[in-house]
Amino acid sequence: MTLRKAGGNWVDGDRFFDRAAELEALTERVKDGTHTLLTAQRRMGKTSLVRELLRRLKGEGCFETIFVDLEGASTPADAIAEIGVRSKSVQGVQHKLKSWLANTLQGVVDRVDTLSVSEVQVKLRAGIDDGNWQQKGDEVFEALAENDQPVVLAIDELPILVNRLLKGDDYCITPKRKQAVDEFLSWLRKTGQEHQRRVCLILSGSVGLEPILQQAGFSAHANIFSPFDLKPWDEETACACLAALAGTYGIDLPLTVRQDMCHRLRCQIPHHVQQFFDNLHEYLRRANRKVASPEDVNRVYTTEMLGVRGQMDLEHYESRLRMILGDKGYLAALDILTEAAVNDGLLHSDAINQYYEYFRAESDPESDPVSIKDILSVLEHDGYLARQGDNYRFVSGLLEAWWYARHARPFIPIARRQAKTRS
Repeated sequence: MTLRKAGGNWVDGDRFFDRAAELEALTERVKDGTHTLLTAQRRMGKTSLVRELLRRLKGEGCFETIFVDLEGASTPADAIAEIGVRSKSVQGVQHKLKSWLANTLQGVVDRVDTLSVSEVQVKLRAGIDDGNWQQKGDEVFEALAENDQPVVLAIDELPILVNRLLKGDDYCITPKRKQAVDEFLSWLRKTGQEHQRRVCLILSGSVGLEPILQQAGFSAHANIFSPFDLKPWDEETACACLAALAGTYGIDLPLTVRQDMCHRLRCQIPHHVQQFFDNLHEYLRRANRKVASPEDVNRVYTTEMLGVRGQMDLEHYESRLRMILGDKGYLAALDILTEAAVNDGLLHSDAINQYYEYFRAESDPESDPVSIKDILSVLEHDGYLARQGDNYRFVSGLLEAWWYARHARPFIPIARRQAKTRS
């Protein structure tokens, strides 16, 4: 088997590797009309899995498939406009869009088919506001439900929109913001229930929805969605991926070398497996060699994966934490993760208790809505740490090494800080 390198943030078709069992399970859910909440660590390939699922379902000719990305949405009106635009290939929705545009903009309705997605989105958004987004959303879903074929609607980055609605720019949860989230998620739940047999929803995101809902006390809003946890590859699958990549590019990559690569990663996150191969391939290319050795793996891991260019990928992890936790919560999460990194990847229960005490003294409950409990919930749910008895441990060896390389040098462990405070 051959496999080409991934050229972007997601892959499908002949660049998609493995996940046969997951595709089969999700296909079964879709055919049963089960709404799904897809969860996983970062870089696990959620978007690629959903895109490949939609591609295959579309190819079977039994479903209409739609993919919507809400990363840029800030309001429910933005979300409805995006869903409407991405659904415009569905005949009923296209008719509805023409009707909306006719009511808001003259001279546009007859050109909907020729307008770009961005043009339709801007013009459509102008007619959707806080007062009518639910009505417009209902109309879109009714049109989808009336389609000749059932519709699979995949909504990516819904958690980011919910987080923005809940916390605003100042990361403060207020009654008004909770009400806005309540109204939006209640509408989505109601709509999903009403059209369950004709419109199947798949939700996903680069951050977890459940920890955000827990912070607001809205966990019940997700109860119509059946969780589906996308696991890392096992070592056998990761080695097979490396072998397929090596075969495509004419690299001799012995099994022992592939296993060494996997052991260094510890958690076989698909993006990291392929990133490791890409760095190794480029290193061998520069050396004008085709055979990889354990020494090559060690050099590439140390100088490339953990070097400045390699750590750029860490920005994605850090930016998502800041987005979900806010500046103060992010700094606390940074401390907690670095505490684990400098202690061979382990966050001891004693340190956790000291962080509770430290941040209780440093924080103002009125202005700091994110607690240590919330932070640990996010870190565990989103795959940074995993429970190990009363302790926590880094899941990914690469992420642990990244964190250590970037943050360990100026860091003062919590026990020393507490001792200094008491003295």
